[in-house]
Amino acid sequence: MTRVLVVDDEPQILRTLSLNLRARRYEVQAVPDGGQALGRAADWNPDLVILDLGLPDLDGVEVIEGLRGWTQVPIIVLSGRAGSQDKVDALDAGADDYIIKPFSIDELLARIRAVTRRGSGGETSPLVRVGDIQVDLARKSVHGPDGSEIRLTPIEWGILELLLRSPGKLIGQRQLLSEVWGPKHVKETHYLRVYLASLRRKLEPDPSRPRHLITEPGMGYRFEP
Repeated sequence: MTRVLVVDDEPQILRTLSLNLRARRYEVQAVPDGGQALGRAADWNPDLVILDLGLPDLDGVEVIEGLRGWTQVPIIVLSGRAGSQDKVDALDAGADDYIIKPFSIDELLARIRAVTRRGSGGETSPLVRVGDIQVDLARKSVHGPDGSEIRLTPIEWGILELLLRSPGKLIGQRQLLSEVWGPKHVKETHYLRVYLASLRRKLEPDPSRPRHLITEPGMGYRFEP
């Protein structure tokens, strides 16, 4: 049974999440502050942490940094903070996803399934499907449904590989820019818009309504299988 640690100072949120998760056969522990969250995580070793940022003792980013000092447990931030900098700070500290309150339980459950699949699935298969497109991560090749090769530039490949190796995970803008272009380019977010548009034209059935290469405004991008 998947163990989920829920951290939020709002009693109603803790009750709602605990009831909904237990009804779906998750094992849940709920705590109202950051200090208890760090202690419970160390003692209980959860499979997933759902974390509010506005806690009474520690800021949620501090909790993320504390967890990342010793564990790679998936962390989903569930916060009322909608500002871009809050999202960037949480993702840079090591959060795997970010959902803004008020939220849909169905969306949260889908995000939980995505990050727990990624966390328990081991290495990504070298063959990944993007709709009707097949990507071979080992051979660095992309083929359409008719078997014809789809040529990508080195930059397009770098972005696509990062997304495909973490299906369902939100990859922050700064991480993408740093790993593909280098740390001096972490503010050049327009690069990403240009290259994601190009990738969608090559890989998505309808580039104007992408199903697989998804933008999370102000945060980053994710690959949805």
